[in-house]
Order: sequence, then structure tokens, then C-alpha cells
Amino acid sequence: MSIRRIVITGMGALTPLGKNVEQTWENLAAGKSGITRIDRFDVSDLPVQVAGEIKNFNAEDFMDKKLASRMDRFAQYGFIAAYEAIKHSKLTEYSGLDKSRVGVLIGSGIGGLQSLYENAQNHLERGYKRVSPLFVPMSILDIISGYVAIEHGFMGPNYAVTSACATGSHSLMTAFNHIRLGDADAIIAGGAECTLTPLGLSGFIQARALSTHFNDTPEKASRPFDIDRDGFVMSEGAGIMVLEEYEHAVKRGASIYGEFIGYGATADAHHITAPHPNGEGAGLAMKHALNMSGLKPENIDLINTHGTSTPLGDTAETQAVKFAFGEDAYHVKLNSTKSMIGHTLGAAGAIEGIAVLKMMEHNLIHPTINLDHQDPECDLDYTPNKAQKHDIHIAMSNSFGFGGHNVSVIFKKV
Repeated sequence: MSIRRIVITGMGALTPLGKNVEQTWENLAAGKSGITRIDRFDVSDLPVQVAGEIKNFNAEDFMDKKLASRMDRFAQYGFIAAYEAIKHSKLTEYSGLDKSRVGVLIGSGIGGLQSLYENAQNHLERGYKRVSPLFVPMSILDIISGYVAIEHGFMGPNYAVTSACATGSHSLMTAFNHIRLGDADAIIAGGAECTLTPLGLSGFIQARALSTHFNDTPEKASRPFDIDRDGFVMSEGAGIMVLEEYEHAVKRGASIYGEFIGYGATADAHHITAPHPNGEGAGLAMKHALNMSGLKPENIDLINTHGTSTPLGDTAETQAVKFAFGEDAYHVKLNSTKSMIGHTLGAAGAIEGIAVLKMMEHNLIHPTINLDHQDPECDLDYTPNKAQKHDIHIAMSNSFGFGGHNVSVIFKKV
């Protein structure tokens, strides 16, 4: 039996830089920051006052009012991005589509935090009768997969993956395996997140994970690999891909935006929030991805880093790249999407995978902005401040999550 190849035939995104893939890509390529002062709720007494908000968002611009009212904001983001990806792929226009062989795997790092927060307040203040009957379905993180399947009639594998900030990439990886094993011909996969709530922001503040030094200059706050970085910047959004078996895509005449050729998944086994300082776990994920793809380090044209702008994380990832790539680490191009978008947590891996596919399409590496004074311990080529033209045939994307979860995925131009 021949190995089933997996390609990407559709993409959808909702980010602080745009309400679709093209808007997001145009702003990434231009080096524009999506980080602003938080205006969704009062942050005047908080040490963190900046984030990557999706401004002027109205779910009813994209979906039915009644359906929108039954979804937490994170689910709205995922549902909308999935709709864009499916439309982009033209999958449902195929008359020969067997919907029993189309799955949905859309995860989230945290899920419906706003619904949890509001209903907990209602319960504490006014008792159980003030808890919404929709509280549970609005909170659980698998609900996007359910809604997308119901909307389109997809009856294949359907659930959610969660692994904190690695969720999006783990979702893609899991979808890859279902298709390769023959469980499905296509899967809508990715991640969505909205933790920009008073509770969510407070939790990350107390974890001492966030940038606090750039409240007056929000666009400067996310600065991966820069000596003045002081923590990541919370963000929100969704990234969704349509993964499809190659022959199935060709048969229906689909446009193909890249091939997903391999992955590596490991654990640090070190600490619940801090990366291992020597980067071994993350480095092993990269090595496994190379091995699965039948590649050597010199075959990689670009590494889209996890690059969160944390003091520990960026140096550990630099060490991980050196662990996996050896001397080739000094010859490969790297960059960080989070320098412009911030950290979308469970959506990050999928959004950044889409960014990689767009960079491949245009042979243009978007910059790592705010890299004004490079940390001497981060001594690789991170594409500082300006986009660079570069032939990109094969690219790697890294995602690492609280708990020590590491995923590296590799895409190839077709």
C-alpha cells in the first residue's frame, strides 16, 4: 500500500492583523504590529495593558445572530476561520465528496474562558438558577469541531486536541495521521483562542509570563530574540487549514498550497511553564520532524520559530535549533510571527503554519520586528525588522506549550 500524501487545500485566519488570511499576510509581509492598548475592559490598574486584540469584531458580520449568541468568542473565531478555509478549498463544491470521510479537529488551549468567568460570577452572586443553560457547550473546547461538522455535514473523525500553546500544531499533526492511516480523505484542523478577559490576563500576569515594560509603546512589546524582551504578549484569534489526501485533492481539481511532509512531537519533562534551558526536548522534536520527512538540516530553507519574546524561551529555542541543526543553524533563515501578532496560544501553531505557506507562495520571509538589539545568546539569523526575498521550498514551524509540549512540523512547496 502506498503512503498517502497530505496536502493543504484551504486556509482561514482571524488575527489582530486581519479578519482573513490575505489581510493577515499583507500586514505580516509589511512588518506591521497588531499589538495595541487593551480597550475591551479596564486595564488602568494592571501592570500589563497591551495585547493583540481583534478590533471592531462583530460575529454577526460573519454568521447568523442566533448561532453567534450560542458561542463563546473563541468558538466564533474558530467557526469563522473554518468557514473561510472550507470556502477557500472549494471542498464542499465537489459533487463526489463523501462527507463521512471528512473530519474536523479544531482545538483550543483554554476554551470558553469568558463564559466560565461570567457564569462563575453569576453563580457566586445569584445562585445556580442564574447559570446559563448554554454554559457547558459554550465553555468546552471541543465545541468548534462540533459546530463545524453540524454546519457542513462532516461525519468523519471529530474532536479537539489541547496542549496549551502547541495545540494548533498538534491538531494539524493529528489530522495528518488520520488521513495517512485512511480514516479520512480531508480534515479541517487548527486552533482558536480568546483568553483576553480580566481573568485570563490576570492569570498570565501572576504567572509572570507577560511583557510589562511597553505599556506606552504597545507595538514594541513583542520583541523575540531582542536583549530588551521581557515576556510574551497575549493575543487572540484562529487559524484553520483544510488538510487533504493528495490524490483526492487532484481528482477534484483543488488548488494545492503546500504539502505537510512530517512532524516531530516530544516533551521537555522538565517544568510546567519554563522550557529546558538546553533546548533538548524542542531540539528532539525538530530532529524527529527531519527524520520523518527524510531530510537533512541543510534542506530546510526557513524555521518559523515559536519565538514568544520571553527571556527563557527564546534562548532555549536558539539552543534547540543548534542541537538539531548543528553548524547548519548558522545558515538557515529564522523568523517569528509572534513579533507582530503576539501569542495566540492554542491558535498559534495553525496561524503560523498558514504564515509559512504564504511565505512559500511569495518566496518572502516576513520579518521579526522590534529586533533592535539582538541578544548575544540568540546569535542566529532571525530576519530582523525587514522582510527578505528568499526561495523557500521546505520550511519548519515550531510550537511549544506549557507542560513541556514540543511540536515541529514541516511543509514543502508542491
